[in-house]
Amino acid sequence: MAVARTARHRWIDEGLQALAAGGPDAVQIESLARALGVSKGGFYGYFDDRRALLGEVLDAWESRSTERVIEQVEHEGGDAMSRARRAAELTFSAELRPIDLAVRDWARRDAAVAERLRRVDNVRIAYLRTLLEPVCADEEDLEARCLIAFSVAIADRLIAADHGARTRSDVREAVRRQLFAPAQGAPVVLADRRDGSLPSGG
Repeated sequence: MAVARTARHRWIDEGLQALAAGGPDAVQIESLARALGVSKGGFYGYFDDRRALLGEVLDAWESRSTERVIEQVEHEGGDAMSRARRAAELTFSAELRPIDLAVRDWARRDAAVAERLRRVDNVRIAYLRTLLEPVCADEEDLEARCLIAFSVAIADRLIAADHGARTRSDVREAVRRQLFAPAQGAPVVLADRRDGSLPSGG
């Protein structure tokens, strides 16, 4: 009986795990084959070389952390604040956060990866703009809120500071309320543009 060929996505998934654990240098054909319990010969049925695999690993990370996240959030629905919270939960989940951090570190040394990271972050920020725009007074206010929200989402778990009698969860919730509170001079929005629900945070 013929032995079933290791599926392409398993090489990519294993590559993502290796990237998260040890950066791009950890994504090696031999070590991935050992982790999958197969010979490395099957690798070349899918990929020309290690560089090709790294490109597909980045493609998978980009798709999972942008298009798939946005599709799931929009499918689940909710007001602007709940969608932003859900997008952050999915984007920086236990599965994707380590990959995201590894890509950010990699981007410091590789211009092509840095350009891809810029593209991914721009997609994320663009989606956040659509959620925050109804409560912002002007473009400057909108960009400031987007940067704060995105910075908190990325750096929250990297910061070890205490907050007195408040928990980190309390502070995160206060940040959300302030980000989604209508600015003075902002237009009155009677309903969320996507699902008709009233915007939260006021």
